[in-house]
Amino acid sequence: MTDQITKNIRKAYIFRLFVSLHFIGGVIVPFFTVWGGITFTQIMILQAWFMLWIFIFEIPTGTIADYLGRKYSLVLACIVHVVAVLIYASVPIFFIFMIGEFLWALAEALISGAGHAFVYDSLKTIEKTEKSKQIFGRYESFALIGFMVGAAVGSIMASTLGVRSTMLFMSFSFGAALISALTFTEPPMSQTVEKKSYIGILKDGVKIFYKSKILKILAFNMISIGAITFSMFWLYQSMLMQLGIDIIYFGIIHAIWVACEIVILNSYEKLENFLGSKRRFIFFSAFIAGVMLIVGGVCLAFSFIPLMIISIVLVAGFGFSRFPLLMNYLNKHIPSPERATVLSTINMFQTLSLVIVFPLLGLMEDWSLINTLIILGIAGVIFSVISQVKEEYLID
Repeated sequence: MTDQITKNIRKAYIFRLFVSLHFIGGVIVPFFTVWGGITFTQIMILQAWFMLWIFIFEIPTGTIADYLGRKYSLVLACIVHVVAVLIYASVPIFFIFMIGEFLWALAEALISGAGHAFVYDSLKTIEKTEKSKQIFGRYESFALIGFMVGAAVGSIMASTLGVRSTMLFMSFSFGAALISALTFTEPPMSQTVEKKSYIGILKDGVKIFYKSKILKILAFNMISIGAITFSMFWLYQSMLMQLGIDIIYFGIIHAIWVACEIVILNSYEKLENFLGSKRRFIFFSAFIAGVMLIVGGVCLAFSFIPLMIISIVLVAGFGFSRFPLLMNYLNKHIPSPERATVLSTINMFQTLSLVIVFPLLGLMEDWSLINTLIILGIAGVIFSVISQVKEEYLID
């Protein structure tokens, strides 16, 4: 039994790789606009719809994982994912896309509610929890490798087979993840956690936030800058399309930024030492992302492709890599008994912020892509400058 549980860890890496092999990632905007025939605003409405269901599914899917077990929650997620991509690639109709996003949100929520718990419970069963930081870091690295490889391969597929093929072929990657999940051995659950309602979580979480100035400051920094920088995921493909860059390069650029993100994720300490303090890195990562959004807008206006691509990579590299670092600092200020409640509250606020931001982003992009980039960049710079994060808040 112990040997089978030990094998769960390597199997989880394989699962994480295949479930993250998103061939659509580097060409998702052309998929919607060219094959799907919808506007950028409609794309963002779909994403707001997706985030809304992520919010709604957060608690029920955790309950499903507790009832079915982590293994079968992950198996169910893969099945739903396969159905979602087949529906998505069936007919280019907005309503069909809404069904696809609904199912995709359900699948992602099922994985979110079970993935890390499955790995941690496996480690606890074999008494290796002291290696959890290393194991979880490797687990997430396999996800990034999947995103990187998937984007690069997907752009080649789109160039040769058409953008619809990238969605269809993801049924194979999710199918491979399903096969790997079926080989898992269900570990004993570490503990039974009392489930709270949405209102209960928000009520308890807000109470703790109200009492903690540090949590409010760190969470606001993470959520505000995160919403601004994550916009680049949706805008960069429009930037490349506007300048007539061949679709085969979309995924390659996406892969380069994921590689940049991996480097930064593994260089926190070196960057903090280089800049002289942890606070300076928190400031710099937000400031450089804001500046690069402005640079990207200016380069797009003057069709200066090389610097525009560099700006895309730096916005994503620095902007996307801030989340795990700030989550680490947030955890240090949350009392252990309230940790799950506070983290759920933060996730809810972050999700709801994107539900609001995405439709606005769509309207802005359809109005003017160049101005949207510059406005977002200015907002990023302002938020980085007015941040009240202090060195003493950043505890390792």
